Amino acid sequence: MVNRDTFLPYGQQWLEEDDIQAVIDVLRSDYITTGPAVKQFEEDVASYVDAEYAVAFSNGTAALHAACFAADIYEGDEVITSPMTFVASSNCVLYQGGTPVFADINPQTYNIDPIEVRKKITKDTKAIIPVDFTGQPIDIETIRTIAEDYNLIIIEDAAHAIGATYKNEKVGSLSDMTMFSFHPVKHVTTGEGGVITTDNPTYYKKLLHFRSHGITRDKNDLENNSQGDWYYEMQELGYNYRMTDIQAALGSSQLKKLDAFIGRRREIVKQYKEAFEGVEGLQTPYQAENSHSSWHLYVLRFNQEIVSLSRKEIFEQLKKRNIGVNVHYIPVHLQPYYQQLGWEKGMFPVAEQLYEEIITLPLFPKMSDEDVKDVINAVFDVLGLEMRDGR
Repeated sequence: MVNRDTFLPYGQQWLEEDDIQAVIDVLRSDYITTGPAVKQFEEDVASYVDAEYAVAFSNGTAALHAACFAADIYEGDEVITSPMTFVASSNCVLYQGGTPVFADINPQTYNIDPIEVRKKITKDTKAIIPVDFTGQPIDIETIRTIAEDYNLIIIEDAAHAIGATYKNEKVGSLSDMTMFSFHPVKHVTTGEGGVITTDNPTYYKKLLHFRSHGITRDKNDLENNSQGDWYYEMQELGYNYRMTDIQAALGSSQLKKLDAFIGRRREIVKQYKEAFEGVEGLQTPYQAENSHSSWHLYVLRFNQEIVSLSRKEIFEQLKKRNIGVNVHYIPVHLQPYYQQLGWEKGMFPVAEQLYEEIITLPLFPKMSDEDVKDVINAVFDVLGLEMRDGR
């Protein structure tokens, strides 16, 4: 049995001395929160994705919640999203009292299917939250056409997709609002953190207020601006969703390495593709010609009619070989809470079948070529297949 001496996780941050020094510099400064590092990080993100504004939050879920607030999602409003995602993509609608509506995925890209989106639109539909699953950009052009036809707001869940491009334009500048996540397994990390990018000044102002209790100190917005500099007003019900300067400093340092990180991810993906493409029973991820994934995840699909082992057996056998595989994701509508809301198994067959057949392989820039070979060898070993071309 092929086996590693150490455990290889499916994802992991890569922090270097300059990242650590950036955090230390903030710890030694006058501000460790609500200071200049947050503003700098926001400017860095906005500049990178060619957006007018960026607003930082304590995590990606908080950022999505804020985007739903900025979009005026309330009770009676419906928002269409993908079932093949983490629960935050739809939970954020529930937080605002709205109703999430799922639309099945495209069998090639695994992203939400625009054809299915059209089928789900009603007079109560207010927005679409499409998800850039694994880092592959959504078909934004088609979704934007749908949104324009029905006057809908697009909140792009790009938690996986910072650095990805669609028709040579960067994700983050293509939708009404776009969310990025900076969890440690993402492309760059702030520990926990999220950002909304937008070109809309109204959304920008609402996002700023929402992350800080609904409070503003901007004299142009105050109802009573005759008070002193101490004066502030809570004008809406917001939350404490602020990012710290400690997180932001780490983010700005990490962001400088994003292109290099993505470049390494693509090198690893190329090795996986060369090893697995054309192997009977395996399906490698499809990539649309008009986009470039930033490759947050590498999802390998196993044809259960050809592969003799079950997905569970493959998963457990890879774990025994110290390969830290995972599964992304359990379709949201299959979660017990969502089943209580009326969703049932069988409603989204494409997403459900995908879930039954996929395993996420390790993919992060700190992986060595030897690590990649260990993953490839372990997959072939578990399946009882001979390596090709001397690999």
